[in-house]
Amino acid sequence: MGTCIEIVSGVSQSLILNLIAVVLFNSFNSEQRLHPLLESIARQIRLRRSTLPGLRPIQLESDFKNIKGKLDGNEMFIKNELHEARGIRKLHLETARLGPGLEILHCVFFPQPTFDIPIFGVDIVSANETILAAIVDLSPVGKELPAKIKDKLLDISTPYFSQVRKLPEWGKIFSKHVQFIRPAGKEEEDLFLMVTDEYLRILVDSLASIKEDPPLAHSTVERRNFQEYYCLQQRRNDKTRMVLARAFNSQWADNYIETLLFECP
Repeated sequence: MGTCIEIVSGVSQSLILNLIAVVLFNSFNSEQRLHPLLESIARQIRLRRSTLPGLRPIQLESDFKNIKGKLDGNEMFIKNELHEARGIRKLHLETARLGPGLEILHCVFFPQPTFDIPIFGVDIVSANETILAAIVDLSPVGKELPAKIKDKLLDISTPYFSQVRKLPEWGKIFSKHVQFIRPAGKEEEDLFLMVTDEYLRILVDSLASIKEDPPLAHSTVERRNFQEYYCLQQRRNDKTRMVLARAFNSQWADNYIETLLFECP
């Protein structure tokens, strides 16, 4: 890697990392391809991720990195990517294929409680090449979003989506800017991709200038408590646990959810 950077000294390291991310993403064989919207959002996440200061991978347990199993006799595959960066305690990107038709993308950027930034999250479910649900948000880790984040969200021209879905009972963890939809065709899928990348851009840009609070500051403790509440509420999604328990077992499913998907800070 160092040699490559020296050879092309006129090109920024960030750009090189971006190009590498694209090459690695496009190197997957055709059997691993997901719905185009899931692929596009995964690509944007990887590109934005590569620009984060201090980005480094987090070592995954071997049985959590590339997971294979059976669900109702069909092949099940889950790929997990885990990183940390300045201001981000855990950046988790999960892509999954469950059987012949069900595909899932799940991503969360969990901030360090010492930083006053929201939780970025996006989830997409596709069945038989149709997007059934897509949700994206910058969720507060306090009583409300930071003022600068709110102002930037208000500057975004929010597109019209024809099929807005109802949030679950535990959905109070989301902000007023959450987008939870079933996109009606390619045009709305492209609009959801645009909104997702705008939310990512806002989060990444905010990290460039934000200052870190002391670990024991009241604001830090409050954000840690709110983030724990976020994780506990997300664990109430019984559908996730039920699918994983059927493919593996209940103990494995609980461990996966509590130590990887929604680990409390």
